[in-house]
Amino acid sequence: MKENLKKFINSKLFVFIITALVFSTIGVSAATYFPSNDVTYDNSTSGLSSTNVQGAIDELYNNCSNSSATTAENIIKNIVTSGDGLYKDEYEKGRYIYRGANPNNYIIFNGELWRIISIESDKTIKIVKENIIREDAWDTIDKSNWARPATLNTYLNSTYYNTLNEFSKKLIVTHNWNIGPSTNPNNNIETTKNEEKSITYKNNIGLITISEYLQATLNTSCDNLNLAENNDCSSWITFGIPSGDVNNYNWTLTASTYNDVWYKNYIYYFAASSSSNYGEIGAANSSFTGSGALPVVYIKQGIKLFGTGEKTNPYVIIS
Repeated sequence: MKENLKKFINSKLFVFIITALVFSTIGVSAATYFPSNDVTYDNSTSGLSSTNVQGAIDELYNNCSNSSATTAENIIKNIVTSGDGLYKDEYEKGRYIYRGANPNNYIIFNGELWRIISIESDKTIKIVKENIIREDAWDTIDKSNWARPATLNTYLNSTYYNTLNEFSKKLIVTHNWNIGPSTNPNNNIETTKNEEKSITYKNNIGLITISEYLQATLNTSCDNLNLAENNDCSSWITFGIPSGDVNNYNWTLTASTYNDVWYKNYIYYFAASSSSNYGEIGAANSSFTGSGALPVVYIKQGIKLFGTGEKTNPYVIIS
């Protein structure tokens, strides 16, 4: 019996069932992500006594001592030192970050594909939505102060937050965000991170910082934003936007001392042209085609996940 359970747990059918359960709970059809796979639950195939999906999941999880569920603590056992994957954050003890072109850091949240930025020292998991939610200015009155609160801060933590399903809201941790300004685009990553930590602000939803953008690449020449303008600093954070697509910019939390706000141009095209900026400074009240927000949240520690983190088999939160 346990051997059959083990085989079933590791099968694509089981992963689909778990995904379908979560999607049905949050009101999103599984067909959204598996349009070509019509899978029907059949307990004669699984060998289980349960006659429904929820019962099958409960039976598997409660009766099998070798469950394939994982946690943040298990994920960080698989850190790497080269290539795409999860790395120790060399600037912050106990923190782990995903780096490279396409590491296996995909996760389903709110019925959508997000990606894991980091596993924090407090074991919360920091994730970012894969697609921009809207095109807008960082702050319409150009104050460059996230805690004011900035226009985008208000939108993310009220209007956007209220669009999330209840299951997802319960996973979000109200967390401290590093919002200190960066004094100089020539500052290295370590200095920039320390500057960002100089001011913190607590809320539910934020954005990536400029240091997180720089840390995600494997190119050691991308130690500061000025270097990033003249080197290929592409990483998974660029989300594979096609080369030459110049109308996509993504705001970060990190303001500059010139009352502007850093934003990340997440387009690969600059790698072929040193004259094209990969990261720039723009006025906080700028609103132009392609500028917008990728929401970031911290989800609570101790959650259980199924999946491998691959885009075709993303992590699915089950508790």
